[in-house]
Amino acid sequence: MCRCAVMTPSEQTLPVKATMEIMHHLQTVTAPQIFTPRAAYDGRKNLFTTRELPFTDGTHQFDVSLHDPSTQPRPRGPPGRAPKVYKVKLAKVAEINPEILSRFLQGKQSHDNAVLTAITALNVVVRMAPTLNYPFNVRSFFTDREKQDIGNGLVLWRGYFQSVRPAIGRMLINIDISTAAMYKDGSLKDVCADFFKRGNRPFDDRLLFSRTLPPRERLRLQRFLYGIRITTIGPDGQLGKTPRVLKRLSEASARDHRFTLREGGTMTVMEYFQKTYNRTLQWPDFPCVEVGNGALIPMELCRVLPGQIMRKQIPSDKVKEVVKFSTKKPGERLSSIRNGLGVLAYGQSEYVQEFGMHVQDQQGPLSVNARILQPPKLQYGGQSAAIIPQDGAWNMANRKFYKPVTIERWCIAVFEKPARFGQPLANELIKQFAMACQDVGIIVSEKEPVIGYADPQNNISAHMFQFYLPQELKAIGQRSRNKHSQRLPNLIVAILPDNATELYTAIKHFGDVEVGIPTQCMKATKCTGANKQYYANVCLKVNVKLGGINTVPDPRSVAILTDPHNPTIVMGADVIHPAAHSEGRPSFAALVANVDSDTAKYIADCRVQTSRQEMIEDLEAMAKGMLEMYMDYRVKMEKKPNPAPKRIIFYRDGVSEGQFKQVLEKELPSIQKACASLNIKPGITVIVVGKRHHVRFFPMNPSEADKSGNCKAGTVIDREITHPLELDFYLQSHAGLLGTSRPAHYNVLHDDNGFSADAIQALSFALCHVYARSTRSVSIPAPVYYADIVCSRAKNHYAPESNLNLDSEDQTSATGTSAQNQFDLFKKEFKGLHANMKRLMYFS
Repeated sequence: MCRCAVMTPSEQTLPVKATMEIMHHLQTVTAPQIFTPRAAYDGRKNLFTTRELPFTDGTHQFDVSLHDPSTQPRPRGPPGRAPKVYKVKLAKVAEINPEILSRFLQGKQSHDNAVLTAITALNVVVRMAPTLNYPFNVRSFFTDREKQDIGNGLVLWRGYFQSVRPAIGRMLINIDISTAAMYKDGSLKDVCADFFKRGNRPFDDRLLFSRTLPPRERLRLQRFLYGIRITTIGPDGQLGKTPRVLKRLSEASARDHRFTLREGGTMTVMEYFQKTYNRTLQWPDFPCVEVGNGALIPMELCRVLPGQIMRKQIPSDKVKEVVKFSTKKPGERLSSIRNGLGVLAYGQSEYVQEFGMHVQDQQGPLSVNARILQPPKLQYGGQSAAIIPQDGAWNMANRKFYKPVTIERWCIAVFEKPARFGQPLANELIKQFAMACQDVGIIVSEKEPVIGYADPQNNISAHMFQFYLPQELKAIGQRSRNKHSQRLPNLIVAILPDNATELYTAIKHFGDVEVGIPTQCMKATKCTGANKQYYANVCLKVNVKLGGINTVPDPRSVAILTDPHNPTIVMGADVIHPAAHSEGRPSFAALVANVDSDTAKYIADCRVQTSRQEMIEDLEAMAKGMLEMYMDYRVKMEKKPNPAPKRIIFYRDGVSEGQFKQVLEKELPSIQKACASLNIKPGITVIVVGKRHHVRFFPMNPSEADKSGNCKAGTVIDREITHPLELDFYLQSHAGLLGTSRPAHYNVLHDDNGFSADAIQALSFALCHVYARSTRSVSIPAPVYYADIVCSRAKNHYAPESNLNLDSEDQTSATGTSAQNQFDLFKKEFKGLHANMKRLMYFS
């Protein structure tokens, strides 16, 4: 194994695609006699060879130019400009002993760096051939065999994911299909037109003229195109061989943009191409393209190269099409995976052959044994018998909530036009909502709540909306207070128009942060003519937001959770990060925990932390707060004389396998310190829940499938494909609805409580049934699901008037300060929950 450094003269870090090209050129053109057989390269610092390279002292430096004088003419350019030379320095750093990996697979060797390096080498070897032949993204590569044009300059390509993974006694290759959004190839002018095109109407190319293209739209187009590789059309109509990287679009057109000549005087870009190349531009009013070396090229002379992955965030209006393209029924997905074996062609890879690997792909997918776990019984209110879910779902018809609430005072704020949602519809909403509440045991004391109309789109300009909304809500709330002797309403119901994301965020900030009143938002289009089931689903949310409990698992079904001698607190934690290239924006961490003995009533805490920092920085303080509120609830509400928990079960979401060690070294001690500060010492179990993986299961017989063709809810796999040493398992806890279900992958990192594998599996499956917003089991335990929701709603903690938009691509600080100052502003403006909301499931 060699450690590799690929450097430009300025020591800049190059993209992986560029380093792969440089290393391939080194092995095939610069020094083919040394690299026989060829080495496998990971695109960064690791190069794996089957023999020791003949270097003195184990190191050597090469000068590599991608220009091959034997096959290519010297590129045109200013006199004296030589082709760029890259310096590649190789140094031997280790030898891999295959016996260590063999011992690890037999459970005789711990998972140390030597094992990790061996597994990494195998992954690099199997990915090497497709990485050189196809567009790639980390562990997936993509082909144009299956593609779909979704407009706005984007095309979806089907791809294949592959990863070598250790299992008991053998190594396996995990293969799955994946999807990438690619830039549409062809004329740059046409790609730009497609970016702005809406609907099926022809696009007027004159809208791209520099004089008619608004600066904001030009910057939006520039952000979309930044970094793509283009080639130019020469005077002879032939495409240039040297790709160029697009950096920006000029403000002026080729007709208007003037530059200074070396010999003096000025000339426009249009005049330069006419004089130098005798090329008359057809569209001189378009912006020019500035490429990496600073040259300006008319847009009409540029072509976008095929196979370029768009690595920016998918436009929100295209997400539905991406999901539809990515979603395949189990049988279709399995068929695509089988077809992928032909594309992967392991037997034809020279790298796989040279490294002495043999992939047994003739038998197709691996068959494994699975078990179906028994679902927990669920208790509702009154004397009704407990419900046993069937196929991941249940019907609570004719049953009351376990602890229903009373809505004494409430009001309705309508943000839709009266012509679309008038008084008759509002009255019908009140009637239907009250009936649904009565069915589940919620008491609605106020029969005629205050109804107020607030339509900022009609009454004020858009830039004043941020100040207008709180005033309108306060006015409606004040009318309710006046009606009830200045007592605040228990609930604010907001009726929203479609596509009202900013309005929703502002309402949640008003209720959760500013005044401490639970809010329930509903779309006007959903309420109009809504059926009984719709309002029943609303009641699921409202009851827990106001402090009630919908259902609890039967104590006999989950003895771990309800053992009175071992009170247990279950925590769920997650961290989300800003989109790529969002410098100065923070990450958000959330911790959720139950406060009741039935593990059905949860509280949450959310914090701002350093951007892209995965470990939770404030976990000690957050965990301490959860433990204090847990013990306080048990004393005041459950009248328990010994409120301290004996067990903590900590479910952690969002960490990769490479970060497991950090969880044990940083987050586990934080929880232990929180316990020590309260003079308690519960046993702690740490379980990582993984969702972002590519393992899929397919039932072998139709009788083993649910209605969607997926494996049944409760399917658990804990053999054959699991870790050789550690306790891990896959659990598909939900019934399939659309496409192929993805099981959750559970890794038990630490366990003071001595739980058996069966106990942890049953516990995890039970917790997938207490998600308050649904009468179906969900894909991950409820506290983990809640933590994910709390993170995603962190934007609700910013006041609308702060002008901090976490979603906008062009968000910058008001003073144009550094990314650190921008982050400090986000942290400063983040508002904590109102005291009234800290003990409620406001996030439901």
